[in-house]
Amino acid sequence: MSIPDQPIAEPFAALRPRLFGIAYRMLGVRADAEDVLQDAWLRWNAADHAALQSAEAWLVTVVTRLSIDRLRAAKAEREAYVGWWLPEPIVELDERTPETAAELASDLSVAFLHLLERLAPEERAAFLLRQVFDYDYDEIAAIMDKTEPALRQMVHRAGERVRAERPRFEVPRETHTKLLARFMQAAQSGQRDAIRALLAENAEAIGDGGGKVPSVAGGMHGADRVTNLYWALSLKYGERIAYRLATINGEPGLLRYVDGQLESAQALVTDGERIVSIYVVRNPDKLASIAPGILSLAG
Repeated sequence: MSIPDQPIAEPFAALRPRLFGIAYRMLGVRADAEDVLQDAWLRWNAADHAALQSAEAWLVTVVTRLSIDRLRAAKAEREAYVGWWLPEPIVELDERTPETAAELASDLSVAFLHLLERLAPEERAAFLLRQVFDYDYDEIAAIMDKTEPALRQMVHRAGERVRAERPRFEVPRETHTKLLARFMQAAQSGQRDAIRALLAENAEAIGDGGGKVPSVAGGMHGADRVTNLYWALSLKYGERIAYRLATINGEPGLLRYVDGQLESAQALVTDGERIVSIYVVRNPDKLASIAPGILSLAG
C-alpha cells in the first residue's frame, strides 16, 4: 500500500488496528479483511478530507459497509462449504505483537466468531459496533444508514441470539493456560485416562477441513468420543505428532504438528476445570497465512 501524502495517511494509519478489528470480526478471514482495508484506503485517498467532520466516522462507515457487502457475497460460499466453517485463526507465539493490540484483544475468540456466523451481515455489524467497539446507537445508525429504533431492535435481537448460545465462563488466563498445558501433555503422550479426566462430560470437538483434509461431519460430541479421537491420533502417529502452546485469536490455544509441519490450530474453551469445546482448524488454506516460523515446529 503506497502512502503518497503523510498528512492524509496519518489518520488511516492511526485507525488501522480498529478498522482491521472490525473487518476481521465481520469476515473471519485475514486476507478478506486486508482487502477491505485496501479498498477503504483507496477511497480515503480520493476523498475530500476538508469536507469531513470526522476521519474515524468516515473510515468506520466505509469499512463496515464494505464488510457487509463482502460478507453477503461470502454467505453463499459458506453455505456450500464442506463441513463446519471456522474463522481463519490469528496465531501468535509472542503475545506482545501488534496482532494482539487492544483493538484485537477482546471478543476475538474462535468460539465467538463461530457464533457470529449465525447472524445476518447487518445484524453482525450492528452487534459488533455496539457490544465490542462501544459505539453509541446514533453513531451506528449513521454508519449503517438506519433509524436508531431499528438499530436498537437489531442489536437487541442479535444479542439475545448470542447470549443464548455463548458459554458463560470467566476463566483467568493463567488457569486456562495451565489446563491446556496438562491437556497438551496428555494428548502428546497418549494417556487416555488423563485426556478423559480433562474433558467435560458434554465436551465437543468441531473441525474445519473445508473438504481439503478429513474432518468429522457434525463434529465429535461427548467426552468419550473426543478422548478416543485424541488417543487414536497418538496411536497412529506416535512421536511424529507434537503440540505447542500458542495464542490463538487472543486466547490460549494449541498448535498440532505432524512430521514437523503444522496440521491444525486448536482453540479450546474451558469452564476453568474441564475443557468444554475444541475448535480445530485443519483447512490448509486457513493455516497458510500463519508465520513461517510457526508453520514448522523447527521454527
